Amino acid sequence: MITTVIIEDEKPAARKLERMLSLFPELQLVANLESVEDAVKWFSENDHPQLIFSDIVLGDGLSFDIFEKISTKAFIIYTTAFDQYTLKAFKLNSIDYLLKPIMNDDLAGAIEKFKSFLPSDQSVNSENIKQLIKKEKSTLSRVLVKIGYNLKIIQTDEISCFFSENKIVYLQTPDRHYPSDFTLDELEDVLDEKKFFRVNRQFIINSEYIKNIHTSPNYKVELDFQPVGEITVSRDRVKDFKDWLVG
Repeated sequence: MITTVIIEDEKPAARKLERMLSLFPELQLVANLESVEDAVKWFSENDHPQLIFSDIVLGDGLSFDIFEKISTKAFIIYTTAFDQYTLKAFKLNSIDYLLKPIMNDDLAGAIEKFKSFLPSDQSVNSENIKQLIKKEKSTLSRVLVKIGYNLKIIQTDEISCFFSENKIVYLQTPDRHYPSDFTLDELEDVLDEKKFFRVNRQFIINSEYIKNIHTSPNYKVELDFQPVGEITVSRDRVKDFKDWLVG
């Protein structure tokens, strides 16, 4: 059995996640914790589980505070409605994150990803977790954006590019663009490098949306790009860009 803990301060959300996890008979829920204080106390007094599902924003702080005080010996799958925290989650023992409302398929995918990290003898410690995660770099697969008072989940495959304008980074879909809480430097670290490339200081592009590539004798490379139009590759990025295209 895979010992599992839920950290969630909203009781309806905790009950819903517990019901969803009950569909996975290999998981054994050993604790349902509601706050940073409760979690620090529990982890100090009990054997650590193998897997943690943790909300990020709790009533008495962020769940990151727990793992700064306690050296966790568990893999973490974060659950959150606040997308601005997902990049920090990648830097801890996180193997995935689930945006609320949690979908069954996303939950199943996160659990399968966890199983792929778990050694055959199911024994882990805080140090070899970091090594296991490092072997397979986690990548950002979806982004939460605000539309008025509503939230929308956008899969990164649907994003043609990220671009900076007036100190705000936007993501562009075929239909429209949305402001994000990220910087381009942060996004470079977590996007799938096989699909996304930083062509200049302003743009990170998705290769699937390149229509044409134009070159000139002075090594200038310009892209016809959907739906933005023309984008120029910085001269110091041209060689890396060509290598990326064929890589």
